[in-house]
Amino acid sequence: MTVNLTAVQILAGVGVLLALIAVWRVGTGRARKAADAARAGARVVSLAGRVLLAGAALVGVQWLVITHPGNTTLLLVVLTAPDLIAAHVLTKALTVTSMDTTTPRRGGGRR
Repeated sequence: MTVNLTAVQILAGVGVLLALIAVWRVGTGRARKAADAARAGARVVSLAGRVLLAGAALVGVQWLVITHPGNTTLLLVVLTAPDLIAAHVLTKALTVTSMDTTTPRRGGGRR
């Protein structure tokens, strides 16, 4: 069996092959971006769920202590603990740390 192809047919075949490779690479890039966006959205939902669960737990404990009075120290601890947690979180979130003072490596090359 002998296959006789002209130069135009060979170039057309190579062009089609390159076009398929280009389309495949673009598709994988888009799929990767879509997967990253989905992961970011899931992180937000997961964070919101954890915040709501922690808030519900704090409110439940506070409600339990307030509705059963008798121990003033326990009442003060239960009411101030969320404030301390919130203050810590806000302080950590609003504190700016800078890593601008990086020292250059010796030898000047990448490692």
